[in-house]
Amino acid sequence: MGRRDGPVKSPLWRRLSVLAAISISAGAHGAELTAGATGIQHDVVFTQYSPLSRSTEITLRLLSPLANAEVARVLAQSAAGLREQAIDLAMETFEVYVPPAAPPAGYALLVFIPPWQKSYLPAGWASVLNKHGVIFVSASKSGNDENVLDRRIPLALLAAFNLMHLYPIAQDRVYVGGFSGGSRVAMRVALGYPDLFHGAVLNAGSDRLGTEQLILPSSDLFHRFQSSTRLAYVTGSEDSWIIQSDIASRESAYELCVFGTITGTMIRASHEIADPASLDRALDALAARVAPDEAKLPACREHLQKAMSEKLRSVAELLDQSKFRDASKLLSKIDIQYGGLAAPESVNLAGRIAAPSPR
Repeated sequence: MGRRDGPVKSPLWRRLSVLAAISISAGAHGAELTAGATGIQHDVVFTQYSPLSRSTEITLRLLSPLANAEVARVLAQSAAGLREQAIDLAMETFEVYVPPAAPPAGYALLVFIPPWQKSYLPAGWASVLNKHGVIFVSASKSGNDENVLDRRIPLALLAAFNLMHLYPIAQDRVYVGGFSGGSRVAMRVALGYPDLFHGAVLNAGSDRLGTEQLILPSSDLFHRFQSSTRLAYVTGSEDSWIIQSDIASRESAYELCVFGTITGTMIRASHEIADPASLDRALDALAARVAPDEAKLPACREHLQKAMSEKLRSVAELLDQSKFRDASKLLSKIDIQYGGLAAPESVNLAGRIAAPSPR
């Protein structure tokens, strides 16, 4: 398939179509899932909404602090507002697969974000899901051409929420995954929602953490991500472009004290969906729940905090010298690199730039 999953450069307002009170015109033709049903279920319609999928919650977790401040400023000047929920579930359908028997400790759950529009269960995956006791769910109309913030991410969150209400699912075995561009979105979901998803299957798609594509959330969420989330990278040995992206992604994770990464290579495969054996290994790795090096984590966090504090201090010094343009440029870089870790100090400094004190 062609590479349509690169970063899209567009103004904040255009990326946030959740701000516009528009309705989805396409109708869904499916049925509600009966609790306890097993096997493959096509065109499932869910009905319950989650607080985690509210538009305000998504922007808070996935945009940088300065971007959120800009959204608040624009909304304050406008009669429009964020819709409570960007998704009308009555208009959406999902593919669901439930293994025939629930494990004693409850099912695991894999929310899969595809790069294509029509959801389906990849060939050969059912037997692996049965082995691990994993429920699979994937939304239709959630491909690479869809908006990330107001469709692909809330669809994934709502799928998890509904299935966790319908089936006995172990909360520490709730995973998100995807292929190609869907994998990159899954990585954003895992980073922004470590209180819901405890692992990610990153199949042929990844980004560096601490970039515009992967903004770090607030410190409490990111500390949870560091200590409890595992990332399983699954990429074909011939997929050289993605292999380099995976290397850069894992390096950035290590620099940010994220040590729970696992690498799986599909031999003689190019840009392809995970084969059953590779999925099996990835689910094994996620289920192992091996804790990160606890001895390494505190020192790494201290080093990270020190580096960030020094950069924030440099912005303050530039402001004291009335070098507002230089301060603004540096603060923008900090906002992208450290995201929620730099708040609220980054937001306070942005306020000084916007309204400098007379000297």
